[in-house]
Amino acid sequence: MTLFYDARGNIYGVASPDYLRSRGIAVPECADRAASTRKEWAALAIASECEWGTLPRAATPKTHRCDGLLVGPFQSAPPFDVLIVNTDGTLAERSGNGLTIFSQALTDQGLMTQGCELQVHHDKQDSVSVLVTYSQPAIFEQVAGFWLALGRPSFGPAAVAATGTGAATLGQCEFSHVAALAAIDPQWAVSQFVRVGNPHCVTLVEHAQALPDNQSMHQPALFESLRAIAFAPPGGRGQPCLAGINLQWAAHASGNRVIARVFERGEGPTASSGTSASAVACAAWRAGWVDAGEVAVVMPGGTVPVRLQCQAETLLSVSLFGTACVQA
Repeated sequence: MTLFYDARGNIYGVASPDYLRSRGIAVPECADRAASTRKEWAALAIASECEWGTLPRAATPKTHRCDGLLVGPFQSAPPFDVLIVNTDGTLAERSGNGLTIFSQALTDQGLMTQGCELQVHHDKQDSVSVLVTYSQPAIFEQVAGFWLALGRPSFGPAAVAATGTGAATLGQCEFSHVAALAAIDPQWAVSQFVRVGNPHCVTLVEHAQALPDNQSMHQPALFESLRAIAFAPPGGRGQPCLAGINLQWAAHASGNRVIARVFERGEGPTASSGTSASAVACAAWRAGWVDAGEVAVVMPGGTVPVRLQCQAETLLSVSLFGTACVQA
C-alpha cells in the first residue's frame, strides 16, 4: 500500500513499483526505464494514489492529498533508486523533503540502517540523471532525522538554462531580473538562479511583507500567473526556463535566519521544500545576508536547518537536515 509521510508540511506518498504493478499500473522493473517511459504510467499512478477520492477533504485548496509520489525502492539493498513524481505527472530531479521522507520510509521498512546513497532517476534533458544524494541518519537539536548532502550549488541563468532575463543589483552583487515576476509585483525585481541538483529562482525582497502567502498563491489569478513561469509546457510557458523552475521568495530576518515562501514546479504552493530551503540559503549567502555555517530557513511548515560549507569566497557544498513521520 501507499504510505503518506509528512516532512514539515510537505507530504509525499511512498509506493513500491511492485505495489503499483499490483494496481494495474505498468511501472517498469528498472528505474532508468521507468523514468524514460513515465508518460505511460506516472499520471495513472498519481490518479490512483494521490487523489482525494472518498477521503474527507482537508481544509485546503490543493487538488491532491499530497505534494507528489515517491516510487521506490527498486532494490532491497543500497544504493536505492527512486522516482519523484509531481502531481502533474512530471518527474523531479531532486526533492529534499521527498528524499527525507524516502529515507524514513526505507528506515521503517528495515532497509536503511546506516548512511547510504539515494539515486533519483528522471527524464529532464538539462540535468544529469542519475542524481545521487547521500543520506545520513543523525540527531540534530534532539530530533532524529537525516542530513542530506546536496553537493556544490551553481549560480546564474546558465546554471538553470534560463533565457530572456535581465540584470539587477543588490548591494555590491549582480543578480537577475525576471520581467514576468516583476510584472506581478514590482518588489519582485531581484532574483538569484540556483541549481542544487534541481533548478530554483530565489527572489530577494527587502521586507517580509513582500513575500506572497500560500493562501494568496492558491487564488486563481496569482496561481495561474506563477504557474505560467514555474511550469514547463504544456502546463506553463517554459519561460524563463523551458524545463520549468521552482520559485522561492526570501527576506532576511536577522543573523543567519531567512524567511521564505515556495511555489514548486509541477505542484504549486507548498508549506515546505528542502531543496528550496537550500537554494534560499545559498542565495542569501551570495547576497551577504548570512554567513557560512548553519542557516535557518523559516517556511510555513517549519524551520529548515541548512549547512553551508565555504572556502574563501567559494560555496563548496550545501547540506539539509530533514525529519519526517507517517501521516496520521
